[in-house]
Amino acid sequence: MAVHLPFENTYARLPDRFYARVAPTPVRSPRLIRLNTELAVDLGLDPEWLAGSQGLEALSGQRVPDAAEPIALAYAGHQFGHFVPQLGDGRAVLLGEIVDRHGVRRDVQLKGSGPTPFSRRGDGRAALGPVLREYVVSEAMNVLGIPTTRSLAAVLTGETVTRETELPGAVLTRIATSHIRVGTFQFFAARRDLEGLRLLADHVIARHYPEAARSDRRYLSLLELVTSRQADLIARWLLVGFIHGVMNTDNMSIAGETIDYGPCAFMDEYDPGKVFSSIDRQGRYAYENQPQIATWNLARLAEALLPLIDEDQQKAVQQVENVLEGFSTRFEATYSDGMRQKLGLSTVEDGDIGLAGEFLDLLATNQVDFTIAFRRLSDAADDAVANDELRGLCQNSPGFDAWWVRLRARLAREPETVKSRRMRMRAVNPAFIPRNHRIEEIIEAATVANDFAPFHEMLSILARPFDDQPDFARYQESPQPHERVCQTFCGT
Repeated sequence: MAVHLPFENTYARLPDRFYARVAPTPVRSPRLIRLNTELAVDLGLDPEWLAGSQGLEALSGQRVPDAAEPIALAYAGHQFGHFVPQLGDGRAVLLGEIVDRHGVRRDVQLKGSGPTPFSRRGDGRAALGPVLREYVVSEAMNVLGIPTTRSLAAVLTGETVTRETELPGAVLTRIATSHIRVGTFQFFAARRDLEGLRLLADHVIARHYPEAARSDRRYLSLLELVTSRQADLIARWLLVGFIHGVMNTDNMSIAGETIDYGPCAFMDEYDPGKVFSSIDRQGRYAYENQPQIATWNLARLAEALLPLIDEDQQKAVQQVENVLEGFSTRFEATYSDGMRQKLGLSTVEDGDIGLAGEFLDLLATNQVDFTIAFRRLSDAADDAVANDELRGLCQNSPGFDAWWVRLRARLAREPETVKSRRMRMRAVNPAFIPRNHRIEEIIEAATVANDFAPFHEMLSILARPFDDQPDFARYQESPQPHERVCQTFCGT
């Protein structure tokens, strides 16, 4: 029986060298773990149908929907600074695109759907743990207001995959504004395929940045717009203590969304040099390095676009350098605005970011939990108990006391009431984040005991990250020493 979904396939209309046509590999015994009903409705899909037998066939790769044209995208990339001229979707298949209820075109991709021509001897499958991690973290990021890919469904395959041990296999249905990456541009630039580069750039402009088409320097405008979105995105990561883990150019979406949740993590105690990825031994992708790495990645995009920007390479280089210099300006503006909000400031004064930096220094010196500290700060202004609790987090109390006096003096110059400030701060300083040790708990429960109740519970809690949820207070807590997660893994 045909499986009907309203797919369109604009990327598959591009020349064959942009992708490989490949169908997902059927699995033994698919079983639905979770369907994102809210997202399904937003996509204009019927959740009941998706949760039924035909929907499960589409979500697991058992059957290709009749309007789909499954492809694995080709791209290159710098991985930890080393260029690899061909990577591509080695364990994912793009089924097609759906125009959602808001008129936005969204990619529908099966991740863990079997080998492709880009698998490089891999099995093309995904283990259950990384699928659950991506589902939880991507949906949490969305609710926190950070541009991200989304998770429509997680499905057990009924098969095992071999990593360090035998693990349950799973497939994630990932929804993205785009799966085009910086590395996609590098793929054509490395081959000196100017026609392919131009076709790709024109496709991206038409789909994601139509305002660039109105510019007399359309390709330079494209670089400007991508740079602006990336600056905003990285600033928002830092404001919630998020560490992507592997910011390779093939993991950087051209649409400005967070993509490829591998060894990602939210910090517990604040440490600007924090690294979680087990393979990032030099700290290239540490928390504090993320803005610099984003700039480096954008420079690689700029290099790829040079022949489109100007036939005179020297003139093209000068133009892109001017654009890239704008990254730090946009990043600092977004970060500064967000940090003022976290401190409760609605007006702008010159010393505000220095005041924020002093607070972060206190957190680092005393190894204070980043999320808890800002949440306590939200309540401290009009709650003596919360004030004492915040002060207690910083063992260096004299340093905290001096800072607190300066913050109170600054807040006194604000026009709003204490009550309205507290409400505004609580709307940007979450009580709940997907903490690493809790994610490991849900993965262990699902993998070892086939128990998905903790997974569902965590998603329910993270759907309201700014609300007090006393019954789930343990999800707010920092890990005990024996619960600390020091390394995370990509799952390949």
